[in-house]
Amino acid sequence: MKREGWRSRRRRDLTADERTLWAKVAETIQPLPGRRVPPPPTDPTPETSATAQPDKQTPVRAAAAPPVKPKAHPPLAPIEPKIARSLRRGGEVDARIDLHGLRQDQAHGRLRAFLVRAQSNGARVVLVITGKGTTGGGGLFDERGVLKRQVPIWLSEPAMRAIVLGFSEASAAHGGSGALYVRLRRER
Repeated sequence: MKREGWRSRRRRDLTADERTLWAKVAETIQPLPGRRVPPPPTDPTPETSATAQPDKQTPVRAAAAPPVKPKAHPPLAPIEPKIARSLRRGGEVDARIDLHGLRQDQAHGRLRAFLVRAQSNGARVVLVITGKGTTGGGGLFDERGVLKRQVPIWLSEPAMRAIVLGFSEASAAHGGSGALYVRLRRER
């Protein structure tokens, strides 16, 4: 079957600098029998005429490669339906941590250490108990339910993406809205 129109695609023309560079490369090769070396470019443009004949003692430098970006982890994904169904039916988690009564800085450090340890032990799903917090309040600075709000934010941070694959709210058997199932990545 013949492809129609594949030869009609227009190719990009080489710039004067590219033609000059190709001519330098072509000078270093020996053509196949029956072939000849293409002639050097004859129409240098005014802006490249100074660079058309580089000094013999000045080496030609290749363009610098763009900086390599570190590999970004994929976005968080919800827990797979099969695993979620198993957990709702009373399936066991591989490990659990209770963050009740901790301040934010303490909870964040313990959560990170726990997740790293659980991942290195081969855990796939862990339970993070944050507590539900209370609504009502004492004083002006007595904020409740902070960990319930902060833990999902911490789990979504780029620093945690190497550990956390995804998370979702726990079933009632495991604490309901006061706990989270966290799916861990395999350790590499």
